[in-house]
Amino acid sequence: MTRQYQRMTSSALTTAALDLATAHEIPSVLNHSVRTHGYALLHAQKLELVASVDYDPELLFVACVLHDLGASEAFDGPQRFEVEAADAAASLLEYHGRTPADTDQVWQAIALHTSPGIVERRGPVPMLTRLGVRTDFFSVSIPDELRIAAEREYPRLGLDHELGALLVEQALRQPEKARESSWVSDLVREHQHAGWQPPAGRL
Repeated sequence: MTRQYQRMTSSALTTAALDLATAHEIPSVLNHSVRTHGYALLHAQKLELVASVDYDPELLFVACVLHDLGASEAFDGPQRFEVEAADAAASLLEYHGRTPADTDQVWQAIALHTSPGIVERRGPVPMLTRLGVRTDFFSVSIPDELRIAAEREYPRLGLDHELGALLVEQALRQPEKARESSWVSDLVREHQHAGWQPPAGRL
């Protein structure tokens, strides 16, 4: 873990989550995951949600930092990328002694982060994770100066193409990872029928 990221962690759990992401995610996806957490915190503030009262800040950190872990080669299993990442995060939480209820919050936040209209109703951690992801792709609900500052510290580095390219590559090798009506199935269809386009707008 580089010094750039090290200052973000406050516990053995958050350090382990960031170490896992740093070890396996490509730089553009890692930076996206970190920005997602920062934007999730901004949404929490905007919604007047208080850390350690309305939501567990460690769980939110883990959910945001690991939500795209399933796009990495090390976690390219047979399930949808969201589920592969959710299962990996759940294993980490269990190892660090968090309760089944805590583990389930993070599992839902990650497994459902591409399921708008559902994830927002599963509690603060899933909702804030989704809002953080959406903000990073669409720049919604954030002042330009904050977005510019976040992307200066953690640059996009081609994220808008690279993440989709990783997921399409996985799905072409394992078609069951692109179930109908999923975000990845949209990416695959776009790739096959219209040539490759930056995919972020479909998330």
